[in-house]
Amino acid sequence: MKKYLFIWIFGLLACAGTTRSEEVVNEALDSVVVIPIQPVTSDSVLVIPAVDSSSVMNEAPIVSHIVDPASGELFMAHKDSSGNPLRSLGKLKAHVEAEGKTLTFAMNGGMYMEDREPLGLYIEKGLLRRKMNWRKDAHGNFYMQPNGVFCLTSDGEARIMASQFFEFEGVYYATQSGPLLLIRGEINDLFNEGSTNLNIRNGVGILPDGKVIFAMSTEKINFYDFAAFFQEQGCQFALYLDGFVSRLYLPEKGHQDLQGNFGVMIGTAK
Repeated sequence: MKKYLFIWIFGLLACAGTTRSEEVVNEALDSVVVIPIQPVTSDSVLVIPAVDSSSVMNEAPIVSHIVDPASGELFMAHKDSSGNPLRSLGKLKAHVEAEGKTLTFAMNGGMYMEDREPLGLYIEKGLLRRKMNWRKDAHGNFYMQPNGVFCLTSDGEARIMASQFFEFEGVYYATQSGPLLLIRGEINDLFNEGSTNLNIRNGVGILPDGKVIFAMSTEKINFYDFAAFFQEQGCQFALYLDGFVSRLYLPEKGHQDLQGNFGVMIGTAK
C-alpha cells in the first residue's frame, strides 16, 4: 500500500511542473471517453484500415479559378469614379454593377501601403498609375527577390516576369508584387520545404496554354507548398499576391466574400 501511495504522490508532483504544451496534451487526455471493451475473440476482431498520413498532413485546400485572358473579361481596378480607393470586394462589385456588368470573380491583386495606394507598379487601362518599385533592401514579402509583375496586354495576352524584365509596350493592366513563386518552372530558392511560416495566401500563375490560374488557400500554408501547387498545374511563372488579408469572390464555387480593405483588385466581369 505504501509503495502505491508513493507512486501516486510522485505522479502529482510531476504534473505540477508540466509546461504549457504538456498541459494541452493533458487537457486532451482528460476529454477522452473511455468505452469498456469486451474480450476479443476471433469472431469479433475489428479491422481498422491504415491511413496514408502523408496525404492527410501535406494537403492544404486551395481554391483555384482559370480565366482566358483573351475573353476580354479580366480587369484590374483600384479606385471608383470619384478617385477614392474601392478597398473591398463589395465596393468593387457595386462599381462593376454600376457599369451594367456582373462581377463573376475577384480577389486582392497586390500589396499596398497604409493609404491603400499600390506598393509597386500599377497600370490601369494603359495608364501608368504608379511607377515600378525598385527597392530591394527592405523588410516584407514584396521585397523578397525576385519580385515580379503580372500583366495583361491590349491584345489579350497574360504575362508574369521578374520586375527587371518587365516591358511597358502594349501593356493594358499590370500589378507588381512579390515574391515570384515559380521561376521558369522552378520553386523560388528562398522557400524551404516544411517551413513553419504558415499563412493564408493568394497568387496567380500562367498555364501552359496561356490561360491564367488564380488561387487562394483556404487554410494556412507555407510558401513552398503554395508554389508547388502552381508547379503541379504546369506553370512556368507564378506570382505571390498577398497573405492573411486575402479575400476571394467566386460565386460558382461558393465563395462570396465581399469584405476586405486593400488596394488593387483583380476580377472578371460579364
